[in-house]
Formats: sequence, C-alpha cells, structure tokens
Amino acid sequence: MSWLQNLILAVIEGITEYLPISSTGHMMMAGEVMGLKLSDIDTYLITVQFGAILAVVVLYYRKFFDFRSWQFYVKLIAGFIPAAVLGLLFDDFLESLLQTPVVVGVTLILIGVFLLKMEKLLPQGTKTVDTMTVKDALVIGVVQSIAMIPGVSRSAASIAGALGCKLSRTAATEFSFFLAVPTLSAAGLYKLYKNWDTLSSHQLNDIAIGNVLSFITAIIAIKFFIELVKKQGFAWFGVYRIIVGILFLVWLAV
Repeated sequence: MSWLQNLILAVIEGITEYLPISSTGHMMMAGEVMGLKLSDIDTYLITVQFGAILAVVVLYYRKFFDFRSWQFYVKLIAGFIPAAVLGLLFDDFLESLLQTPVVVGVTLILIGVFLLKMEKLLPQGTKTVDTMTVKDALVIGVVQSIAMIPGVSRSAASIAGALGCKLSRTAATEFSFFLAVPTLSAAGLYKLYKNWDTLSSHQLNDIAIGNVLSFITAIIAIKFFIELVKKQGFAWFGVYRIIVGILFLVWLAV
C-alpha cells in the first residue's frame, strides 16, 4: 500500500465510521477502485478503526471516566456481548465477506432504502443514555450485530436498534458512538492477535499512520454528524447510500 492509498483509506475510515453509511464498506470500495487486493488489506480495514475509537473517548471523556456511573459500563457490556459472541461464531464467514465487494453494493442500497423510511418506522422516543435500561442496550447490541455484514453500517444498525427502544434521536446517535468503543476495540484486537505473525513492519507502519489520520478525521465527523442529525435526520444518508451502491455495482459490472 502506498502512502497515498493509506491516506485515502484512513480519511475515509475517520469520516464514515460514525455516519450510517458503512466505513468498512467504503474502505472496501475504495480499495477495489484503487486496485488493492482486499485479502491483503483485510487486517488494515479492521485495525485502522482504533483511531476512530480514540476520537469518541476523547470527545466524551467525561462519560467514559465517570466511574460513579457504573450503570453506563454495564450497558456497554450488555450491548457488546451479542457482537462478541456472533463474531466468534461466524468469524470465517464474515472474513470471506470482507473479500466480496458486491456484498457492499447490495447492502448499501438495501439499508439506504430502510434509512429513507427509518424515522417513520421507528419514531424517536424520549429516553436518554442515562434512562435507557440494560435490556435496551442488549437489544441494540443484537441489532448492531447485523452490521458485521460489510456495507450494513454499525452506526445505522445500532441507531435503528436504539430508536426501536424509544431513545431520542440524539441519544440513539450518542449511544451508537459509545457502543463502538468496546465493539470495535475487540474486533481490532482480535484481528491483530489472529494475524500478528503474518504482518510485516511495513503493514504495521501503515496501520499506525492510518490510525493517526482516522483519529483526526473522526473528531471532525462526530461533531458534524451530531449537528446534522439534530437538524436533518437520517434520510439524506439513505439517498447517498442508494446512489453510491448503484454506482459501485455498475463499476463492478463493467
């Protein structure tokens, strides 16, 4: 991977990780367009998320380090468990999907259609992150697990689950941010553990630089997303997904 390819992929990760448009899907599409072999960068695609994870912890450090609010940590654990269990059970299948770009195009379109109607199907409630229950967190975690399919979007799935549990639009978005920390950390660490012996010093250098870049861009994207959701909702992301999904499938076909 060249420095320019690393720059492009890392910036895409930082911008898209917390938007409901699928960061992994966008990096897979970008890798395919740039001629990168997806099987060679599958570890990079997962581990470059550490920078985006750190961005959430930095921006919401008061929430993460308020040790008096032990219920918050219980909710994160409850939301994380489904993805951890299903991820281990279907690891080989999910890894094969990371090398199947057509899946991204299809799921971008399907979830895009859902986002167009999401707020009518799942109108926001009034619960906050503090007033939601552990059961709510578990339900959100189950729905989030669908996003292990590339192109679905962890953010879109967890927000949909949160709206279904009657969280407010802002609270649903913020809990999606928070739940990313244990979920993406576990996925990245497991990927590193599994492939550490096969990673070259050049690949590790790419991962390190990529995480710095994804951290910087994720900081900006998170602030932008919260404000956009408050004003516009999620439908425009649905339109974007449908357009990009169609264009990518056409590109694959020609």
